Amino acid sequence: MMKEGSVFFNAGTIKLEGLMGVAGTVKGAVVTHPHSQMGGSMANNVVSAMVAAFQGKEYRTLRFNFRGVGRSGGFFDNGIGEQDDVAAACAALRKTGATELVLSGYSFGAWVNARLLGSQGGDFSDVIVVSPPIDFMEFDFSPLAGRCGLIICGDRDQFCPLGPLKEAAGGVGARLEIIRGADHFYFGHERAICEYLSDYLENSAPAH
Repeated sequence: MMKEGSVFFNAGTIKLEGLMGVAGTVKGAVVTHPHSQMGGSMANNVVSAMVAAFQGKEYRTLRFNFRGVGRSGGFFDNGIGEQDDVAAACAALRKTGATELVLSGYSFGAWVNARLLGSQGGDFSDVIVVSPPIDFMEFDFSPLAGRCGLIICGDRDQFCPLGPLKEAAGGVGARLEIIRGADHFYFGHERAICEYLSDYLENSAPAH
């Protein structure tokens, strides 16, 4: 059972809505959601599965609604202002005592995270990517090189062909897990996401 409480934090002048779980160790994880203009929110099934995996390994967690979603202020900003949202979420989670932070995201959220790493950098213990939408958006993997430990994707993903993804994962040095039968939305495959992520956090995540 996930333990999370409602929180609000500021990204500049914009107030963002989130759910935070602060029980656990100094390890923390920010989880970003899929495309704001296509129904994406922090309530997404994949985001929930990722949060469950992190909490199962005693990570503090923060998922949040990007600007313009739910009770978050502001408006959709094509992944530009959303980078500031992610940076603000990371700062908010660090304030709770999370000194080792994992940056994780699904689809559009993973794209925003990669852009943030490219433009602003950041001190993260690990980066985790689920279904980078490489056939839908221009996805630059170079900021993930040497930083991304795990990529998860379904073998039927409409926006992420496995051939280019395998090449990209090898290029950045990430472990790649393929979920059989899953498309981009993972309905009915949430447990597999949780299990792969849990196994990675237990056995392969960088030690600090």
